Amino acid sequence: MIYAAYEAQTAMFDLMRPLASIMAANLRLPWPGVIPRQLRGVAGHLEVFTNLRVTGVRPQFALEPVPSGNDLMPVVEEKVISTPFATLMRFRTERSREQPKVLVAAPMSGHFATLLRGTIQTLVRDHDVYLTDWHNIRDVPLEAGLFDFSTYVNHVIQFMQQIGPGTHLVAVCQPTVPALAAAAIMAENDDPAQPASMILMAGPIDTRINPTAVNKLALEKPIEWFEDKLTDKVPSYYKGGGRRVYPGFMQLTAFMAMNGERHKKSFKDMAQALADGDHAKYKTMQTFYEEYFAVMDLPAEFYLETVRAVFQDHELPKGLLKVNGRVVNPKAIRKTAVLTVEGERDDICGLGQTLAAQELCSSVRAYKKTHHVQTGVGHYGVFSGRKWNQEIYPKVRDTIQMAS
Repeated sequence: MIYAAYEAQTAMFDLMRPLASIMAANLRLPWPGVIPRQLRGVAGHLEVFTNLRVTGVRPQFALEPVPSGNDLMPVVEEKVISTPFATLMRFRTERSREQPKVLVAAPMSGHFATLLRGTIQTLVRDHDVYLTDWHNIRDVPLEAGLFDFSTYVNHVIQFMQQIGPGTHLVAVCQPTVPALAAAAIMAENDDPAQPASMILMAGPIDTRINPTAVNKLALEKPIEWFEDKLTDKVPSYYKGGGRRVYPGFMQLTAFMAMNGERHKKSFKDMAQALADGDHAKYKTMQTFYEEYFAVMDLPAEFYLETVRAVFQDHELPKGLLKVNGRVVNPKAIRKTAVLTVEGERDDICGLGQTLAAQELCSSVRAYKKTHHVQTGVGHYGVFSGRKWNQEIYPKVRDTIQMAS
């Protein structure tokens, strides 16, 4: 029912967009007795409506060339291996053979891995970068099997082994928990491909600490409520028809509601930029929303297990988290350097939640553990934007270099 209602609404809006586009074009014509600026303002709102839509298709990475002395080096994008659920992507330059190898574990939380485009763009300047590019589960046939929390961890381990020893692991937000679990299992197995360093950024390692509105919401309802109200079956006309999912548009709606006034202002500013003829400003904002509105469904089993284990039962910090039936033991991590990063204004992962990983990794020597709180940034500022580039990334780079 959730999917059917959403797609009916989408179909209605798609029928309205061509009409809105025609009206916007007509309003830009000279009309006697009417102030042109007023018409341009209305036209701007119509054009914003016309051009912004929610999609389920991954945008292109299309990374820009990176500086090399006085020149620019192109970034080459490659597919290394694929499973039904993900592709291991590689981003390299001519210098990659001489640079540390880094696997970035992307969130599976409603957006495609391209949301980390800015993160990758920065990392690739000094590293040979790999990325977990998760597939939209609505396009994965049922015969591929289920995707649960253990499946995510298994993918991280498989990809680390594919890249090889000496690889560094970076996890942003939700995957900090499965990334830490993967590192612990690999350490306990004395796997030669266990991460040389692990950078955990703005993640829910222990949400009992300084809980945010997101954390409190997870505790307000039993897990059965999340399953009944927020999951649905994929329609039969998709390749993954019949799968039970937490639809990406539901997650997007939740994110938008958290910062409703900010998004309203952004849409108004976009319309005003069009009215003023400031196409550069409009294009910047449109590019952001094209990415933000590209959403992917989450496997219901992964979503529900994450809500229960991470946000309700706090299994990792309690020593109860299991992967493939095996208890995760972060104390097994000894060789891996650990950097945790948090944002001062993060309203999704509160201060102290990621820092908790430092205590869990108690066998790692103190000189190999670092924590950084970035002032003046919220959740997304931890891994994108000016302060990520100028203040956080140098600490990430130094951690990797020292552990290489």
